[in-house]
Amino acid sequence: MRLSAMGDVAMTVPVLRALVLQHPEVKLTLVSRPFFKPFFEGIPNLTFFAFDEKRRHKGFPGLVRLFQELKKLEIDAFADLHNVLRSKVLRTFFSLTGKKVASVNKGRKGRKALTRTENKVFQQLPTMFERHAKVFQKLGFQIDLANPVFPKKSVLSGDLLKLTGDSKNLIGIAPFAQYASKVYPEDLMQKVINELAKSSENTILLFGGGTKEIEILDAFAKDKSNVVNVAGKIKFQEELQLISNLNVMLSMDSGNAHIAAMLGVKVITLWGATHPFAGFLPFNQSIDNVLVSDRNQYPLLPTSVYGNKKVAGYEDAMRTIPVHEVVKKINDNLR
Repeated sequence: MRLSAMGDVAMTVPVLRALVLQHPEVKLTLVSRPFFKPFFEGIPNLTFFAFDEKRRHKGFPGLVRLFQELKKLEIDAFADLHNVLRSKVLRTFFSLTGKKVASVNKGRKGRKALTRTENKVFQQLPTMFERHAKVFQKLGFQIDLANPVFPKKSVLSGDLLKLTGDSKNLIGIAPFAQYASKVYPEDLMQKVINELAKSSENTILLFGGGTKEIEILDAFAKDKSNVVNVAGKIKFQEELQLISNLNVMLSMDSGNAHIAAMLGVKVITLWGATHPFAGFLPFNQSIDNVLVSDRNQYPLLPTSVYGNKKVAGYEDAMRTIPVHEVVKKINDNLR
């Protein structure tokens, strides 16, 4: 069970794929929100079970109903990859009926030490992928994440091929995140896009959502024939198909980074208030493809695990990530 958020759900995909490939006798039932179902398509022995938050599975009675529905599937063990109130309730139901249960340890103590302003312990914490794998280890299933298998690139429809064009390099850029402290400044992102667009070998696809974000993406793409804003123009499933065909994705510390990574795409990430040491480096990505804000100039970084904490004077931390370094990192990966 993992209900939200988008990036967190995407981070379960490589672990579940490895589990069923290395333990083909296992049948998985994945409980999550319906929107995330496309993440899991193509994973053998996995059945997606839609969690109906607003109606069927709402409140405590809804969780009882969910348990009854899952019990009919003859579940042997329950892996709680969320560890929140809802999943704890469901986990308890399974435990009381004699089933094996295990839950993810989110490492709150280590994250607090990493992000506190005094006596900061600046060290790499276990990744979420390692934490998820440990859940299954507790249930008796060892998982090796060292040599991952990724799905094949999607075959693009004619409509999607019109968006990509026939350029040599397909570059994705996802310039937004849930919190402003994780978003690269608009003026600098515009410069990154301008530099990349100078090459006729590049087609840049811009990803986002919502009215305000679409307006910003339209401005980024204005008067550039090889920069395409796909936000609001295609379905989510089609976005996944496009992302699977990228040569490289530039993303903030956000869900798009993890979506690209779960599809085996190279991902370059930019970090502001947060830091990959908290365990959220995208799956199977090199630390060389991480660009972090300057800790000499902003020594309290990282100030937050998720980016939701504001620290006075740290609003411009991401301006310490130079445009030319971002462009160079992308071009290096294209080579």
